[in-house]
Amino acid sequence: MTQTPTHPQAHAQITIPAKHPMVTVLGSSDSLLRVIEKAFPSADIHVRGNVISAVGDATEVALIQRLFDEMMLVLRTGQSMTEDAVERSIAMLRANGSGNGNGGRAGAHGNGETPAEVLTQNILSSRGRTIRPKTLNQKRYVDAIDKHTIVFGIGPAGTGKTYLAMAKAVQALQSKQVTRIILTRPAVEAGERLGFLPGTLYEKIDPYLRPLYDALHDMLDPDSIPRLMAAGTIEVAPLAYMRGRTLNDAFIILDEAQNTSAEQMKMFLTRLGFDSKIVITGDITQVDLPGGTKSGLRQVQDILDGVDDVHFSRLTSQDVVRHKLVGRIVDAYEQYDSRQDQEDGRRGRNGK
Repeated sequence: MTQTPTHPQAHAQITIPAKHPMVTVLGSSDSLLRVIEKAFPSADIHVRGNVISAVGDATEVALIQRLFDEMMLVLRTGQSMTEDAVERSIAMLRANGSGNGNGGRAGAHGNGETPAEVLTQNILSSRGRTIRPKTLNQKRYVDAIDKHTIVFGIGPAGTGKTYLAMAKAVQALQSKQVTRIILTRPAVEAGERLGFLPGTLYEKIDPYLRPLYDALHDMLDPDSIPRLMAAGTIEVAPLAYMRGRTLNDAFIILDEAQNTSAEQMKMFLTRLGFDSKIVITGDITQVDLPGGTKSGLRQVQDILDGVDDVHFSRLTSQDVVRHKLVGRIVDAYEQYDSRQDQEDGRRGRNGK
């Protein structure tokens, strides 16, 4: 009779320093501990005093030990751990192949990024809150903005593409790396014509730009925004207003770039002036352009791929930082689109 091989069992003990109350590690009413137990159902995790023990598969136990090490690094900065942060830490450790014999230090691509490095990277502190990346891809996106002149942030709704770019723009303005911020969007109607909206041209444009105003209000004193806009330090305008200009000494964000035509994308990119930085964000699965118009964001990936000082950051449903259901919705739509493409392909082969 052949016996089924079993995975080697391991035991680990993690001692929590006395300066860290166990509630900060385990969560209120053990909420964080329950998240960890749910993520590692095959391991037995026990707490006695300030000692946490884990018994189970060697790989899983190594991950659990590494998880608590990362949590302690975050807590030492004075930042608290949340259920969401624990879940994202576990996802990062699994993706990075931690506990596979390399000590868990190297990332999936050898970058060595750790959950603690991601969760403690502060971009901007404003009005009592700190803006920071929450996922590994978000951290890489933010790092790319620091390193490159032109960065494309491409991914589904809720992945923080625009919000993080806005935070980097405000940071650059406050640290005097640039003298102004320019925020722009293509004014493409999603079901409504611009002319049907009431009011002046500025008021008609406003609904398209409202999400950018909302993000600014999170990052700056709301009373200062009208003053900064009146002085030209912050400009929020539709993409058409960029034509014919050269934008020097500015941090420029083009949002909803999937709704640019190929000609508009080229026009915008060639506005780049000296000492400026451009971040272009969009979701190539949500194009609202009229039928037959090719998305400039889709095309530019083929044109500029490999060009020096241009970087493409791609975010996925795993980087969604809104309600967890948003990520599942994005995945469901991607699976549906994939099935439709396969069916269309079969119909084409069958001559239907």
